[in-house]
Amino acid sequence: MTIQRMDNVGIVVDDLDAAIAFFAELGLELEGKAQVEGSWADQCVGLDGVRCDIAMMRTPDGHSRLELSLYLSPVVIAATPQNPPHNTVGMHRVMFSVDNIEDVVARLRPHGAEVLREIAQYEDIVRLCYVRGPAGILIGLSQQLS
Repeated sequence: MTIQRMDNVGIVVDDLDAAIAFFAELGLELEGKAQVEGSWADQCVGLDGVRCDIAMMRTPDGHSRLELSLYLSPVVIAATPQNPPHNTVGMHRVMFSVDNIEDVVARLRPHGAEVLREIAQYEDIVRLCYVRGPAGILIGLSQQLS
């Protein structure tokens, strides 16, 4: 049996409103917000006493989603080291294809975004950069040139 699709990518944040604003500025649409709790949530994530505010963000094409989660109980645990480098084991970024990489970076800066080093160009094919946003979230931006 094969999978049907990738449903969403989950990101735990420490400020849900800031994360929603960041991804909305990027172009994702807020599908909805909810609070989850109860034994089914405990069983699913392997924690006890889960109470979590979530927001589901959808990409403009409707095919991809981010689930942003703010744990109220148990409280969020800060990642160490804070803002880990890209070569840290585990999931490290979500990549988005954009039309104008400079414009996107400029619009995200007021939301706390910082380009890790600079926008890089590979031949005449693509421009890429990694951006760190709220709660240390790392995203990639890619602009096709040809």
